[in-house]
This record gives sequence, structure tokens and C-alpha cells, in this order.
Amino acid sequence: MVNVNCNILQAVDKNLMIADKIFRSRLMVGTGKYETVQIAKQSIHASGASIVTAAIRRLQINHPFEEKSLFKYLDWNSLWLLPNTAGCTTVEEAVRAASLGRELCKKIGQSNNNFIKLEIIPDYKYLLPDPIGTLKAAEYLINKQYTVLPYIYPDPVLAKQLEELGCSTVMPLGSPIGSGQGLKHLDSIRVIIENAKVPVIVDAGIGTASDAVQAMELGASAVLTNSAIANAQQPHIMASSIQLGVQSGRLAYLAGRMNELTQAQSSSPIIGISS
Repeated sequence: MVNVNCNILQAVDKNLMIADKIFRSRLMVGTGKYETVQIAKQSIHASGASIVTAAIRRLQINHPFEEKSLFKYLDWNSLWLLPNTAGCTTVEEAVRAASLGRELCKKIGQSNNNFIKLEIIPDYKYLLPDPIGTLKAAEYLINKQYTVLPYIYPDPVLAKQLEELGCSTVMPLGSPIGSGQGLKHLDSIRVIIENAKVPVIVDAGIGTASDAVQAMELGASAVLTNSAIANAQQPHIMASSIQLGVQSGRLAYLAGRMNELTQAQSSSPIIGISS
């Protein structure tokens, strides 16, 4: 598939920067829920993502290259691993998982990778992140020289507090994890973006390409999705679609949309038209 937006985007946009590392793609993808390793590999490639995230608690840390492991099949020279603490319910669990994530990065040859996606979710029904636990864990991990990307409910005050602690991004949810409901918190996410001096990455709830477009048009720096791709009938096609959605939304944001009017306005001049 030819990427028609690529040349324009490269001409008008800078690459995504998180901490001191530059990434060419503003789409991040997960590694879970795929039916087979081959489908996962094909979809991740089609997404054009630079960053892939994986839940540390679901990985065999001591044997990451076992036959069925996706890690054996991905090119870690071109992809950057974002370990995440999904499944952790307490600060202590998240800190332990972060340490394991750092070790995993070393095993795949990314010894300078200190990135961690921080998720603390004690709520099994709605999967909402714990704001107090996230603050505590973020402060500890930042002091241990991690590059912390916290997953949060879209609370502008919490987002600013995490930024001021030293988090390298904030990652507000669009809607509940895995729901595919799209962006249900537009006003709050808009405020977070307006106030932030670090990248804002919309995470969770993306269901299709139009959701990614909407997030990027708001001014988000990037989008992270897993279920929208892995649960699609044709995952690799959806991955490509969401990639184009991210690029399209970014271009629209950079272009600056027209002002909304309260009434119609003719596209053609009426001067000189005979009655």
C-alpha cells in the first residue's frame, strides 16, 4: 500500500520525541490478543509503529525467545520495546514489574531502554487506573531513572501533577480498556493537551481509524492501541488503516481547521451574478 501522506507529513511535522529519544511513528501498538504470532507480526509491521508495548506479567522473562514467543519474531533493531505493568494492582507490584521490564530490554539488546508504561489497576470490573498509586509509583520510578509513561483516567489535574513529577508523557484513556468505544472524554483530554509540556498519548478505547483521527486532531502527540487491531476481522488491514488515521489527524491538526460558523456561507462569490 502506498502511503500518500508520507511526503507531506515529513515536510511539515517533526518526529515524536519522548525524553531524549526520537520516533518516526506516532502510532504505538500492543502485542496481546492476537490469534497467532504470524498475525501479530504481520499487523505490527502494517501499523508502521516504532514502539510496541508488552505486559511484563504475561511474559516469560527468563525465556523470552521460546518458540511461541512473539519476541523471537520481531526486529528489535527497528522497534522500541515499551514494557508495561498491566495486571499490577499495587505500587509494589508495579515497581517489581518495572524492574523485570528493564531486564527484558537488556535481553533483546536495548540496554539503554529505561522506558516503562505505568499501569496500576485494582479495579477488575471497569479497569480504571489508581491515581494515588500511579503518583506514588511514578515518583519512585523516576528517582530510579526510569522514563515513565503513566496510564491515567483523563484528569487534567492528575496529568499535570505527573508531568511536574518528571513523567515523560501522560497517557489518558479515551474510554475503558478494550471497549472500542472511542473518545468519551474529549473535553478533559483537550484540557490535558492544552496544559501539557510533555507528549500526550491517547491510550485505550480506540476502536477504528476515525477514533485515531479524532485524537490526533485534538493535538495528541500519539495514539496507542491494541484491541482495535487484534480484534478486527482483518487485523493487518485495520493496522494500516489506523496508521493512516493517525497521519491524517496529525496533518489536520497542523493545518488548523476552519472556524465553525453559526450559519451557511457560500463557497462561491455572489458579486456579479445577474438576477
